[in-house]
Amino acid sequence: MPGAEVLHTSVGDFPLHEYRLGLGGREWRILHTESVLSRDDEAHFLLELKDRLPYGVVLWPAAIALAHEVAARADELRGKQVLELGAGTGLPGIVAASLGARVVQTDRQEVAMAVCRRNGERNGVDSIEHRLVDWTEWDDLRRYDCIIGSDILYGESVHPHLRRIFQGSLAPGGRILLSDPFRATSLKLLEALEAEGWKIGLSKWSVGEEETPRPIGVFEVQSPDPGEAP
Repeated sequence: MPGAEVLHTSVGDFPLHEYRLGLGGREWRILHTESVLSRDDEAHFLLELKDRLPYGVVLWPAAIALAHEVAARADELRGKQVLELGAGTGLPGIVAASLGARVVQTDRQEVAMAVCRRNGERNGVDSIEHRLVDWTEWDDLRRYDCIIGSDILYGESVHPHLRRIFQGSLAPGGRILLSDPFRATSLKLLEALEAEGWKIGLSKWSVGEEETPRPIGVFEVQSPDPGEAP
């Protein structure tokens, strides 16, 4: 029941609420500390709550859009190695694992990783590998068929680190799925990648209340063909 569970952290206790996502006759249940779906929700969070609530376990609209995109690509991702960056509550990766992908979820926040694990357990997924990792110290030498991330491009200072991960961790012929509410900083990185020969595709989703839906883009990013000049 919403509010029945509490997240204990070093900066206080936070009630956990439940979000239910129903797709294709299935339902996923995700615990979170706060829903930030509309622009007004985001403004309220950034002005009043960001210093009190752990942002990594807030439910963001980009995660919901990416979960929809992942579900729509179930056949494409089944059996594939999937890396989720900045997993937070874990919704997209949990959907991917439920539909047959082999998923590694990563985050740098211990509290986010704890909730991510709990959400996997709540949804009967015990095959996910969880790793606590900072993008600036990335040392994973594995290659993944698909890298996913929801609203992870907002900080320009991390762009060089994300580029290194994209280049080093994406398997040949693989793809990256990045969901984003069309933030200017995020588009700057995507435009730079495209200028270097990366292929960028876009699908659009609307998340939130019908009166004020939040437009979210899911960008499909593929590396340049071998030998292709930027």
